[in-house]
This record gives sequence, structure tokens and C-alpha cells, in this order.
Amino acid sequence: MPVLVITGTGTEVGKTVTTAAVAAAALAAGRSVAVLKAAQTGVAPGERGDADEVARLAGAVTAGELARFPEPLAPGTAARRAGREPVRPQDVAEAAAKLATEHDLVLVEGAGGLLVRFDEAGGTLADAARLLRAPVLVVASAGLGTLNTTELTARELRARELELLGVVIGSWPERADLASRCNVADLPDVAGAPLLGALPAGAAALAPAVFRTAAPGWLAPRLDGTWDAAAFTAREAPAPLVA
Repeated sequence: MPVLVITGTGTEVGKTVTTAAVAAAALAAGRSVAVLKAAQTGVAPGERGDADEVARLAGAVTAGELARFPEPLAPGTAARRAGREPVRPQDVAEAAAKLATEHDLVLVEGAGGLLVRFDEAGGTLADAARLLRAPVLVVASAGLGTLNTTELTARELRARELELLGVVIGSWPERADLASRCNVADLPDVAGAPLLGALPAGAAALAPAVFRTAAPGWLAPRLDGTWDAAAFTAREAPAPLVA
């Protein structure tokens, strides 16, 4: 798995902090890591972007982005409004492939969800994953509504014959509500793929050294971690309601 594409079921689901955790766990396992942000929006020149945040939390990664646009919009829209050339799936694939010749693992982080448009032709992160023949990791929210968006994302990946590696819950609350606890058992079913981790809410606020030490404990062995999905589900999923 030299390249892993990381997408979310939407915005603000914990995609960047999950990317950082995957990077930190891989580094702890002795692998060299590069992180590529396909298109950064809503960030001014000189301002720290998502790739910089991954590097801050994870440590010694090669961090880069292909383009940044000032308005917090879909990349294609942001590029058009800025009067600039968009990022295209081929650009993402070529940059990631080059990084893969120099690193053990390349993490390609998208913007928003899987089908957010990069350019006027409707190119998406899914198209970049197809060009790379890379598996996709889906970051989902914990609470009500996540089953629908996760299943839609999983169905689209299958329709495009892309490999869904698994699902990570991007922010697991300290006191989870009933919907979140039920979703622990339901997410793998609707995704048709394993649950590969759950990051605690507020993980990005941890000191980098603490984050790097803790990250493997949030992720399954498939992602160089020690997290046990069965144990987590047994602990968090509610008992059936008995009439």
C-alpha cells in the first residue's frame, strides 16, 4: 500500500487529524511518510494548511499541497472564482506517484467528500484514486446521519471499482449518545468494510509528542496501530432493547 487516499463523508469529520494519526502510526512503525493535500481552500498565502497541521502533529513527514485558494469552497469553485487553474485528478496522481518513489507511504488527503469537484470537467478525488489504483480510507462522523453518508460513499467507491480499505471514526465523544453507540456496530455493515479506528474528540489539541505516542492506539493493525475493533464495539455498543 504505497499510496492511501483519505476522504471524508463530508466536511469537519476529522479527516486531517485522522491523516495525522495514520502518518504518526506509520512513522512509529519505521516507515517514511509523505502527505499530499490535493487542494487547500480557505487559506491565505503563508497561512498554515492541512498538510502543515499533519506535519505538526505527526512529526517527520514530507508535507505538500498542489494548490491553495483563498475562499473556503469546493476546489473547482474556489479556483474559478480566484481566476486560477484548477487542480486536476491527473495532477494529484502524478504528484502522489512521484512521492511514492521516495517514501514508504503516501497519504493523499482530499477536500471535503469523495465527489467534491476539482475542476470544470467534474474531476474528483475518486478519479485520482482510480488513476493511482490506490485504496481509499473513509473518515466518518460518529453521530446521527453518519450511516447514510457513509453508505453513499461506500456505494460510490464500489460503483467505481475502488477499494474501500475501511472506515475510521474521526471524533469519538467522551460521552457518546445512543446513536453514536449504535453506529459503532452499524458502520461496518453499511460500509461493507471494517472499522479501522476511532479518534478521541479533541485529539488535535493534544501536544504533538502526546499525539504521536497515542496515535497507534486509535488505529487498527491494518493502519500500523494496536486498536481492537471488537473490543471497542463490545465496550461502546449498547445492549439490545428487550421488551
